[in-house]
Amino acid sequence: MSRVEPGTARLYHRLMVYLLFLILLLPLAGTLLYSLATSWSASLLPSGLTFKWYLALWSDPRFLAAFGQSLLVCVGALLLSVLLILPLLFVVHYHFPRLDALMNILILLPFAVPPVVSSVGLLQLYGSGPMAMVGTPWILIGCYFTVALPFMYRAITNNLQAINLRDLMDAAQLLGASTFQAAFLVVLPNLRKGLLVALLLSFSFLFGEFVFANLLVGTRYETLQVYLNNMRNSSGHFNSALVISYFFFVLVLTWAANRLNKDKS
Repeated sequence: MSRVEPGTARLYHRLMVYLLFLILLLPLAGTLLYSLATSWSASLLPSGLTFKWYLALWSDPRFLAAFGQSLLVCVGALLLSVLLILPLLFVVHYHFPRLDALMNILILLPFAVPPVVSSVGLLQLYGSGPMAMVGTPWILIGCYFTVALPFMYRAITNNLQAINLRDLMDAAQLLGASTFQAAFLVVLPNLRKGLLVALLLSFSFLFGEFVFANLLVGTRYETLQVYLNNMRNSSGHFNSALVISYFFFVLVLTWAANRLNKDKS
């Protein structure tokens, strides 16, 4: 049996990784090129390049409003998730660790019901009466909160298990800190990376959510994905510019968060 040299194996692995990246980037590169093309129909390459589709997109008040409204509901849902999930996880892991198995089951329930089925129930429940919220951002914030729960819970739970919460709390209390001081000044800074991962995963998922937004609010509170769906019959170059802008925004946000995390390490 022939023996493979380490250098050859390393080169093979790198080639496979580069090939995988190339396959993943090809659709994105094609979309980017199409968003910059003046026209591209019967030729291998576009006939010319232009930024007019991006100028048209970013000068469209309807797009800017949809972009801002998507940011508002996503940030609101994530703030609500952080305010509720962090204290809950601390209590469960520090005082009632046996409840973690039950929480793992309960936290996955939002994924057990399809969004279309959930939307029908929410339309019946909040479509009229004293708690009528259909067509408002509040119902989206509530829905997005439940969607973000599994991402937030798993990422922060893994971080809590890695830092050994009980030993860290006991050490802080031996040095004179109260339970609140130990949790806020000692435990919370150690959860920064897990919290950042949870927020990035949740935001990326929520920012692209379409089913809840389309069924529960539609054009009454148009989010970015609803806007993209409503513009599907417009120019393909315009829609490509929208997709690339969305991808670039998420990419810059991820880069900035990672940079801030490294600077504070």
